[in-house]
Amino acid sequence: MEQVAITLWKDFGMAAALGLSAVGSALGIGAAGPAAVGAWKKCYAQNKSAPFILALFIGAPLSQTIYGMIVMNAIVNSMAKGAYLLGGGIFGGLAIGMSAWMQGVIGAAASDSLAETGKGTGNYLIVLGIAETVALFVMVFIMMGMGRIAVAGG
Repeated sequence: MEQVAITLWKDFGMAAALGLSAVGSALGIGAAGPAAVGAWKKCYAQNKSAPFILALFIGAPLSQTIYGMIVMNAIVNSMAKGAYLLGGGIFGGLAIGMSAWMQGVIGAAASDSLAETGKGTGNYLIVLGIAETVALFVMVFIMMGMGRIAVAGG
């Protein structure tokens, strides 16, 4: 019974890294998607061309799922060395997921603004990139920490 509980907990960190990152991506897409569709509708109603770049605003949060998968794979590799990294999976996945969610919120605001003014695309992309950087930092710092754990012997 004890071995089953240990197995479940060690797998939980791995699943949390991917799962929480993906939840954040879904929330981000859920925030940006309807706003972009509304922005396109506004453009069509005014007989203006609908900016295709809004599709990028919708899809930007997807990359955080990839970062969560990379962290998950690193946790799987560390599990082979006896380190389970439950906290790294939970808090890393949560931070990466929050980055994705907020990136979607930014994408929603950018969609509305771009459709209305037709200006500022570069600025909006910069802000999306800043939100993306949070997820990248979390991924890199967790993996750096995993390297220290592996060197220290678990």
